[in-house]
Amino acid sequence: MSALEKAAREAVEAADNTELTRQIAAILAAQQLLTQQQPQQPAPVRREFNPGQWLVIGGVVVSVGLVGALFAVAIAIGATCATACLLILRGLYRDYLKGK
Repeated sequence: MSALEKAAREAVEAADNTELTRQIAAILAAQQLLTQQQPQQPAPVRREFNPGQWLVIGGVVVSVGLVGALFAVAIAIGATCATACLLILRGLYRDYLKGK
């Protein structure tokens, strides 16, 4: 291989490297432009602790719990009364059938 052929091959490689370097630089510049154009998302706003809000939430939970408990007591009382009434009526009906 002669020195002239070697020099020609190195010149072609250098030209290819130069073109590749230009393309890489163009891609990097385009990426930088894209990142600059994208709007930055604002940081999430952290709200301050509000004790009044938690007191209201706690009050609502407690009052709903009390209403639920009173509803359960009312159902239990109604079931007890209905059971007693049915037992009394059954006893009266048995007595009626026996002829007393």
